[in-house]
Amino acid sequence: MCVGLDPEAERIPDHLGRGAQAASRFLRRIVHATSDHVCAYKPNLAFFEQYGQAGVDVLALTLQEIPRDIPVILDGKRGDVPNTAAAYARALFDKLGGDAATVPPYVGLDSIAAFADLGYVLVLARTSNPGARDFQDLSVEGRPLYERVVEACVRRFPAEQCGFVVGATYPREARRLRELAPDRLFLMPGVGAQGGAVDDALRMALDERGGGVLPSASRSVLYASDGADFEAAAERAARELKDAANAARVAHVGGSAGGGAPRLR
Repeated sequence: MCVGLDPEAERIPDHLGRGAQAASRFLRRIVHATSDHVCAYKPNLAFFEQYGQAGVDVLALTLQEIPRDIPVILDGKRGDVPNTAAAYARALFDKLGGDAATVPPYVGLDSIAAFADLGYVLVLARTSNPGARDFQDLSVEGRPLYERVVEACVRRFPAEQCGFVVGATYPREARRLRELAPDRLFLMPGVGAQGGAVDDALRMALDERGGGVLPSASRSVLYASDGADFEAAAERAARELKDAANAARVAHVGGSAGGGAPRLR
């Protein structure tokens, strides 16, 4: 499981206070409570930036709390023309020390390449939100745009540099994308609060080795309780999701389910 770190100011338990310091206290305790059950964390940069300059400090302190052997996916969905994309990439990989970053494909392959030159990229393919259909379903020579995005990225970038964001809320589309990208890591957000199911995500998207899928949950773990027991509730939610993912993987692959996914960096 991957746990998203999204400090929503209004949902942080009241007893921790308010503002950036409350967010820092909250996330530090969330990381300590869940680190035994996750294989990656995914800070969503927008939820830090909303605090202004103080949010940069909160992010830095949070990253320091994450054990060094747990990869960090910086979820900023940055994308721009190549020279600007390269500056974004240096910020995310060199300055913040991220192991992977989420990147939109709309600007083009040269924009993605600026990130892939410095770290591991997770290209937005089929996002988890209901509005994903507005543009991602547009037909391009008889095929949906999100399929064309995956095909183009597979041709351009090796598996060691590039995987895809595929919403757990769209398991049928995930199955089709696995056919197009058999050796790629799929980050699958949308588990829990958005309605995605761990079992469906793995059943549809596991690669032939029984790996290649990283389900991700945020709100259902972070805000499992808004009381003094929020740490225990987060630990329990993360553990239950991890156990469900492992059980589903064994059920669909059989045995101990060997295999895995490319290292993020």
